[in-house]
Amino acid sequence: MAQQGLFGEILHAEGSYIHGLQPFWGAYWDNWRMDYNKKHRGDIYATHGMGPACQALNIHRGDKMNFLVSMDTKAVGNPAFIKEKTGEEVKDFRNGDHTMTMIRTEKGKTIQIQHDVTSPRPYSRMYQLSGTKGFANKYPFEGYALDSKSIGTDVAPNHENLSAHSFVPDEVKKALMEKYQHPIVKGIEEQAKKVGGHGGMDFIMDYRLIYCLQNGLPLDMDVYDLAEWSCLAPLTEISLDNNSAPVEIPDFTRGGWNKLKSLEFSK
Repeated sequence: MAQQGLFGEILHAEGSYIHGLQPFWGAYWDNWRMDYNKKHRGDIYATHGMGPACQALNIHRGDKMNFLVSMDTKAVGNPAFIKEKTGEEVKDFRNGDHTMTMIRTEKGKTIQIQHDVTSPRPYSRMYQLSGTKGFANKYPFEGYALDSKSIGTDVAPNHENLSAHSFVPDEVKKALMEKYQHPIVKGIEEQAKKVGGHGGMDFIMDYRLIYCLQNGLPLDMDVYDLAEWSCLAPLTEISLDNNSAPVEIPDFTRGGWNKLKSLEFSK
């Protein structure tokens, strides 16, 4: 949908990792994840939200991230969890319950990323896109809001009655999903559902990695994506430790961010 311009020019994207981990803390080897939260502030697990946001905004494929600003709450939930389970009272727990990061790009777009692994909230990776002609939301409820001119009669015969002030009806959403289903998903969706793994998404990612390697094709995600999405962990900590100061995001492409004009999936 985004690549075909359904939402117009996308100006803002949001992503997150909001997942109360209380039932899972004990599953991490040698308590490494809680220890890391205890010792570090910032968005230490940004990749879930960053990936779709950066791909929708063509980061290092025509645009680049310039700087970020982070803010967080005080730490309450995780220290309380530790005290309840172990009796230890932790007074120097670093990571706040909720962390928010705003990013501005070279071409004037913005990204908001959130991290929260302790609050009693519905699981969410957000995945929101806001464009000049429409809006998309994935979590916690999936929906699309579109200008009536963006929806053709093949999707909604009475499209002129639709408004971007509310989500489209379920039947219109279903028609949109069918019309704009990605060719990669269309070809292996049923197999992915059978194999499973986070609803089949693990299978699709593994399938694409192997397919590209076997056929000598560029990967859907490259080493620059890895660096860009992962650098939020140390950079957000720097911002927070300096009263939410703006922090420059390195150009890992060394000036090559504008050589490609958009994200393309090799066939």
